[in-house]
Amino acid sequence: MFFSPHLSGKRLSDLCHRLATGLAAGVDIRKVWKREAENAPGRMREQFQSVQHDIEQGEPFATSLAKTGNLFPRLFLQMVDVGERTGQTAEVLNKLERHYRVRHELMRTFLGLLAWPMIQLIMAVFIIGLLIWILGALDARDLDGKPIDPLGIGLIGTRGVIIYANLVLATTLAIAAAVAAMRRGALWLRPVQRFVTKLPGIGSAIQKICLAQLAWTLHLLLNVEMDLRQLVPLVLLSTGNDYYIQHRKQMVADVQAGLPLHLAFANSGAFPPTFLDALAVAEESGQISESMARLANQYEAEAESAMKYLAVAAGIAVWVLVATLIVLMIFRLFIVFYLGPIKQATEMTM
Repeated sequence: MFFSPHLSGKRLSDLCHRLATGLAAGVDIRKVWKREAENAPGRMREQFQSVQHDIEQGEPFATSLAKTGNLFPRLFLQMVDVGERTGQTAEVLNKLERHYRVRHELMRTFLGLLAWPMIQLIMAVFIIGLLIWILGALDARDLDGKPIDPLGIGLIGTRGVIIYANLVLATTLAIAAAVAAMRRGALWLRPVQRFVTKLPGIGSAIQKICLAQLAWTLHLLLNVEMDLRQLVPLVLLSTGNDYYIQHRKQMVADVQAGLPLHLAFANSGAFPPTFLDALAVAEESGQISESMARLANQYEAEAESAMKYLAVAAGIAVWVLVATLIVLMIFRLFIVFYLGPIKQATEMTM
């Protein structure tokens, strides 16, 4: 379900921090989680309490979390499972805290830059609705005695405003559903992800953001004992982008055949030479985890710039949309109030 409870990046970051702090101090997971269940917000409280019940019955922590459905991201669940199996749950949660914090900060930067264009769009939509209602309330008519229709699609007066508001609401809900579907990796949106990631400009920015997540996850996973066949899918999954995730079978097969990690990545054809070169040097030097941490920091700086680029691009798109709406409205009223009378006067003199 698109709108089922789902922990945001900020809440995940805070949760990981509290859990890691408690476990590192030697507090039992049952006691730590009991406090979380007591303080869980709204609809999530029941699911948190379900986890509490399961771990008190001896169920593994990761298994109990997985039973909550889509509440926790797949990467989070699998990393907690790895931490439990290796006895490094606190360390894993500590690194996950940074992972989700960085993601949240990037998204906050993006939304902050996009705020003003969105306010302008909302104002334009509101003004159009207000104009529809005012012209209807004044019973404004053209020279033929017909009610003035600002949009030219039959929306006039109070009834027109209601229909217009429903159209705006339906469009907003459709966009929200598409965003929710993308966050959950809906199958029908995967081709769109692959297409957009290949586009010049925007695609390059998206790739930098994904590579920042991938490099950091690779660093995180290489700090725990884990089979590369399990590591590769998790690393690709952290990007949240099917442009990379689609190559997991090929990459797992390459690793299983004994190929070095950098060749498995190279054979996918999805990664830039700079990333592959850094990974190859890291493998040869035996310092892959440390190298990935440095590379992750580098990509995070580039990802922040990429987020700003995407926000500017999205802002321009919104401004173009607002300008188009305003121009169409002005053009429509120009036809009704200026060209219409001229045309009618011309016909009368003929």
